[in-house]
Amino acid sequence: MRMNIREELLKDNSKEVAEQIAAWVITTPKRMQEFIHIFLTDEYRVVQMAAHALGKIADDHPQALQPYLDQLVKRMQDPDVHIAVKRNVVRVLQYVDIPEHLHGEVMNTCFDMLADPNEAIAVRVFSMTVLDHLSKSYPEIKQELKAIIEDQLEQGCTAAFRARAKTILKGK
Repeated sequence: MRMNIREELLKDNSKEVAEQIAAWVITTPKRMQEFIHIFLTDEYRVVQMAAHALGKIADDHPQALQPYLDQLVKRMQDPDVHIAVKRNVVRVLQYVDIPEHLHGEVMNTCFDMLADPNEAIAVRVFSMTVLDHLSKSYPEIKQELKAIIEDQLEQGCTAAFRARAKTILKGK
């Protein structure tokens, strides 16, 4: 079967299409590379559609994204990046082993996103989880993470944020 990833992404924004694309691109490194290139560089609408498939890959095959983490982290940090990109990259980071050379960069970015009350809730919640995972290797960040979470809870937040915050704070 031959699939034009970009055309398929533009055809339909359904969950089924995202799942089909995710299943197809993980079968070979070349397809995965093409998909990541589209996700990182294409026009807004295509990237938005690709974000759904990336989320599916992150859920089912996070190890397939390991070779692309440097590129994904760099793109997530772009101030003009579409929210779907940022949300799905930080979502991916919850499920993968982040290479040590990215730890500092990821920590700084996730702390910034978590502390920003204007950031999307999903991005903040995923950032909280990534930081919690990293705190196992860097116990010195636990107090800063706890302080930011408690501050966010005092300011008022959604049920999803509160639930994740309570789970993480129980472990601190």
